[in-house]
Amino acid sequence: MDINRYFPSYSVQHLHMVKLTDYTTEELFEILYATKAMKAKFIAHEDTRILLGTTVALLFNDTSIRTRSALEIGIRQLGGVCANLPYSEHDMRAGENIKDIVNVISRYGVGALVTRGINQTELDEFCKYSDISIINSTNENGIPMQTMCDLFTIWERCARLEGLKIAYVGKGSANAASLITGAVKCGLEVALATPEQFPVNAEALNDAMQYGNIELTDKPEAAVKDADIVYTDSYNYHSSISNEEKKILMPYQVNKSLMSHAKPNALFMHSLPANRGVEVTADIIDGKNSLVLDQGENKLHTIKAILALLVR
Repeated sequence: MDINRYFPSYSVQHLHMVKLTDYTTEELFEILYATKAMKAKFIAHEDTRILLGTTVALLFNDTSIRTRSALEIGIRQLGGVCANLPYSEHDMRAGENIKDIVNVISRYGVGALVTRGINQTELDEFCKYSDISIINSTNENGIPMQTMCDLFTIWERCARLEGLKIAYVGKGSANAASLITGAVKCGLEVALATPEQFPVNAEALNDAMQYGNIELTDKPEAAVKDADIVYTDSYNYHSSISNEEKKILMPYQVNKSLMSHAKPNALFMHSLPANRGVEVTADIIDGKNSLVLDQGENKLHTIKAILALLVR
């Protein structure tokens, strides 16, 4: 389906956003068009205070700079109030009840709960009992908001999605799991190159392959061949990486040699934070074909679009 032939209604039926497999192609397009509208309003300094009187709560179990900043700033630009809730695994083990948590905070005027680093079992329980929107910014199974930001950035830069080839190389992260799902649903050709020691989550890969063909290989040059976009991710965000693991992953480093197998002037993407000289060289990530700053900028508009569509 061609996104440029789609006519949006600026609405989705879902209450929650946990993983992109729950969303149809049309619903992903709705989010992308809403992101486009939000960015246009931001540039034009138009009033977008559609969450006046609404509180959006953040429940984070790990640290973040860009995501937290984009959320807090975006919520305020929508006229809402942001509240940071403390999360402790000790509290959860001591008897905190998820059903009680969501039922109580909804009575405080909270219209959405954005989580980060909450495991899938707990997240599913939040959704089961919640009458307010539960939005997964990151967990072990995926990063749906980042993928929507990435797809919008590609659409904005290339003026299309259908038929473009995106190659993901490197460690099979949660980011990769979301990316391949969203990309294949939106009509991109997808190639995935990961070492056998660091594969993409098998369930996520199987889900993604229901919507289109995904080229699987352990050879990065083969994945990148004729790619329009090359994407990689951090190897050691929130975790350390051994010298042996670095040795396994080094052939997947995005550098001039690897990019030479892609199309001329192929674009580079990375969700940040990046380790220059590890998964990518500085000349690539800081070069003229890098979209990383556009991705960072567009995270704000994507978050605002998702909140606008989901918060009732």
